Amino acid sequence: MEDSTMTDVIIVGAGCAGLTAAVYAIRAGLSVLVFEKYMYGGQISVSSEVENYPSIEKISGPDLSNNIYQQAINQGADIRFEEVLSVQLDGTEKTVTTAENTYAAKAVIIANGVQRRTLGCAGEEEFTGRGVSYCATCDGAFFRGKTVAVVGGGNTALEDALFLSNLCEKVYIIHRSEALRGEKVMRDAVLSRANITVLYDTTVQEIRGESKVSSVHVQNSQTDESSVLPVDAVFIAIGLAPDNQIFSALALDSAGYLVADENCTTAIPGVYVAGDNRTKLLRQIITAAADGAVAAFQAANYINVLSD
Repeated sequence: MEDSTMTDVIIVGAGCAGLTAAVYAIRAGLSVLVFEKYMYGGQISVSSEVENYPSIEKISGPDLSNNIYQQAINQGADIRFEEVLSVQLDGTEKTVTTAENTYAAKAVIIANGVQRRTLGCAGEEEFTGRGVSYCATCDGAFFRGKTVAVVGGGNTALEDALFLSNLCEKVYIIHRSEALRGEKVMRDAVLSRANITVLYDTTVQEIRGESKVSSVHVQNSQTDESSVLPVDAVFIAIGLAPDNQIFSALALDSAGYLVADENCTTAIPGVYVAGDNRTKLLRQIITAAADGAVAAFQAANYINVLSD
């Protein structure tokens, strides 16, 4: 089924970049249709606290996500929770196909963000939703007073561990390297927290349990020593991966990110990339918002030229 209505801009993704793009595009007088596969807010929605967004000293990730979402809705954005299955980006009429329909637009902004990486170890898939989680802020409260493990050593893992340490009796950080990779302020906070223990040079071999997680089998890469930690949950925070396969008409780098510079332009006229899914030095909320604004500005200029 095809929707015969031509929209000015279709935005793929309702994270910070996509929603910011929607606000800027609407303010430029354009009609906007936004598609989101999962939950609006993207990675912000699974952040316990945001402390580095200008003018907001501290806010929860879900609250910030909701604020941006409501702002886009109030401006007039049409946001639909439909998974985008394919796109046709050449020519002056681009089409986006979801599970429900095919839609046409003059310009497309790709802001689909990134996905969380998985461990790939035994038991991970089996116990997902039964003690294995990728969102500490979503599921941490279920394990209040329990013992849990966080896998990873970057900012996300450290943030998760700190969040969980306020709820759980004991938190293990399982990190494959000899030092934590997160920012110094995060490392210092983790190392000063009495109920957090860091296991360095350690990898997860298997997540075990019966009806739910009861332990994790780990191994030290330096000593080859194996051990079993009794835990009630395993929170996996080992980084992010782009999910750009359906945009194969555009250039991808070796890691799978869409190639686009600070102007957010691609090799196809009228197609722009915004947010964590593109090649960039820093992936933060502030840079996603900046991308969204730039991409919308570029789309508006492109459409204005088409109309002349």
